[in-house]
Amino acid sequence: MAYFDAASAAPLHPVARQALQASLDEGWADPARLYREGRRARMLLDAAREAAAEAVGCRPDELTFTSSGTRAVHSGIEGALAGRRRVGRHLIVSSVEHSSVLHSAEVHEAAGGSVTTVPVDRAGRASPSSYAAALRPDTALACLQSANHEVGTEQPVREVAEACRAAGVPLLVDAAQSLPWSRVEGDWSLLTASAHKWGGPSGVGLLVVRKGVRFAPQGPVDERESGRAAGFENIPAVVAAAASLRAVRAEAAAEAARLRELTERIRVRVPELVPDVEVVGDAVHRLPGIVTFSCLYVDGETLLHELDRAGFSVSSGSSCTSSTLTPSHVLKAMNVLSEGNVRVSLPPGTPSEDVDRFLSVLPDAVADVRERLGAPTAPAPPSPSPSDALVVDSLGKRCPIPVIELAKVIGDVPVGGTVRVLSDDEAARLDIPAWCEMRGQEYVGEEPADHGFAYVVRRVS
Repeated sequence: MAYFDAASAAPLHPVARQALQASLDEGWADPARLYREGRRARMLLDAAREAAAEAVGCRPDELTFTSSGTRAVHSGIEGALAGRRRVGRHLIVSSVEHSSVLHSAEVHEAAGGSVTTVPVDRAGRASPSSYAAALRPDTALACLQSANHEVGTEQPVREVAEACRAAGVPLLVDAAQSLPWSRVEGDWSLLTASAHKWGGPSGVGLLVVRKGVRFAPQGPVDERESGRAAGFENIPAVVAAAASLRAVRAEAAAEAARLRELTERIRVRVPELVPDVEVVGDAVHRLPGIVTFSCLYVDGETLLHELDRAGFSVSSGSSCTSSTLTPSHVLKAMNVLSEGNVRVSLPPGTPSEDVDRFLSVLPDAVADVRERLGAPTAPAPPSPSPSDALVVDSLGKRCPIPVIELAKVIGDVPVGGTVRVLSDDEAARLDIPAWCEMRGQEYVGEEPADHGFAYVVRRVS
């Protein structure tokens, strides 16, 4: 089985396993105690903090170990907002942040704060000028991920940090995806990360708060971790997390070059092997191991099952692979095709042969799914007596059926004629415009309907 979902959780690194097993015998005692076992545990905790701080590029006393990356994000945002409440209650986030950031923003807004969401371009990248324009006198905090977890696009953290610093606003960086590869450059103020993203054990997060940043930890006061993370420290897991971060960093330069070659092979070869595919994410500013593409006329859940049966574990942002039946907020913010979405995220050490085998398996898997859904294999022939306007009723049908039905009838209207697709599927709002762009047709817009919306398409070719 080839595991291609390292962006969700990387396999446990051998160094993490060794460190975890060794520290189980040495790091079980309370590090706050002065007897021998407590001192031994404290030494392990301090050494882990120093190693993690060196990898991040901060002081050891600026770094807190939390129970998860999500907990680090929540604590970091809550503490920074509370520490600057006299300045104001305005928060800035990008539209493609991890859900932990967006959920914190929702809670802040529900409590009476204000939130500005900065848009991204079609490659998933936010612009420094947009962040600068969003800054206000009452801005308490800005958040920007270092790289996107779904499409791999790297963000201009250095430039955004400069704009925030000039305005006196702290910037929190979610570095969960990029920290295994390098330090986050720029004059950021707070940083979060998660150990299971680099091959450490799950249940360990990092929260870094630079000296001089106003920060007020929320919740009941706890004497551990400078009051920023309540509860007894999981020292064996913390030691394993720090050891594995140091190990992957030592291998990062060589492994990044190798994985970039493999992901570039996928980026280039997939559109050549599979028709009607959109590769998404920035082609240049991206992480080494992540490549994401969407396949027209494909049910994402079915495709993932097909690839799983073929021996490949991949992820997806398609709405039909989620319980919410709404497309990924990242793909939605980018205005790209969401149906048949596949994210390949290669863990360090992935053999080149696995990538080649994936490329050999993918075309038949996509073709099988399309055939089962009755997807068109060629442009529909023009109707002998075309109508100037057609209505396609796709109410109650989920992705990618509304787009398939649109493709089948577009030839039944003359050039200049329109097709109205009735749909109550949220994905249609994203995928019908994306289909128009891929097919060279004009997306006119959406209109309210008795149920759902009518998505209007004009034939231009």
